[in-house]
Amino acid sequence: MIRNRFVLFLFALSAGRAFTLPLPTPQNLQNLVLQDYSMAMTDTYDFEGIVALSNCSGSLVRFEDSSDHQRAMVLTNGHCLENGFLAPGKIAKDQPASRFFTLLSKNANPLGRVQAQKLIYATMTKTDMALYLLKETYSEILSAHNIKPLTLSNTPADPKTEIEILSGYWKRGYSCRHDGLVHQLHEGGWVWEDSIRYSQPGCETIPGTSGSPIIARGTKVVIGVNNTGNESGQKCTENNPCEVDAEGKITFKKGLNYGQQTSWVYNCLGADHQLDLSLPNCGLPK
Repeated sequence: MIRNRFVLFLFALSAGRAFTLPLPTPQNLQNLVLQDYSMAMTDTYDFEGIVALSNCSGSLVRFEDSSDHQRAMVLTNGHCLENGFLAPGKIAKDQPASRFFTLLSKNANPLGRVQAQKLIYATMTKTDMALYLLKETYSEILSAHNIKPLTLSNTPADPKTEIEILSGYWKRGYSCRHDGLVHQLHEGGWVWEDSIRYSQPGCETIPGTSGSPIIARGTKVVIGVNNTGNESGQKCTENNPCEVDAEGKITFKKGLNYGQQTSWVYNCLGADHQLDLSLPNCGLPK
């Protein structure tokens, strides 16, 4: 899941998995990446609600009917957890967490940090997402930092939707369109369903962009989470996902990048937005 076309140094840092970086952002590495990708990074994007992790990107999010006085949440990838990747079929739920996230301003300047209280849910099966519950409420974050969250959509986006992918780790954005849903995306032992394929060019995401929100352009609505790409043109191996259609036909192409669904969480919400995987319409892995 790492798309790396720069140098072996960056490949080694990326730890062999979807757009993660295991170390805090090194300035010299950032300069290397920015030299290779010289397109506009921040000028045309609004980074309000975007956060940076130590190894990934993420976003401050709310449900469509969240209250300002509820504790805030951060969305990232399931493969961005501090203690490593989840095995296929495994989940993490309601686990204590104390992770810090750096909030960014509209212009991608660091504003301060917020802290997780617990990991609500994480998986790398069917989708690749993690939701953290913060100690701070939305209103407390707004008062302290003048930052409002993004909103998680309760429905998948239509193909051809114009999208933006905003990385808090690199403080840069990408623009392209939703280029269709993939029945299944296979990578190593992991399988994701209804993955979002990105059009080319525009969304050539790189290591460190894992967990970046996929935003419907012109809105503050999150329709998915960025997680992987075919790095070297191999078939269905780690860092080289392949597409599998409903008839079992396999296709793959070097350079194609993908994100995963997040709207499935809505069918798993019980009273007071508590995650209840036993609900009859809940489609998240249990």
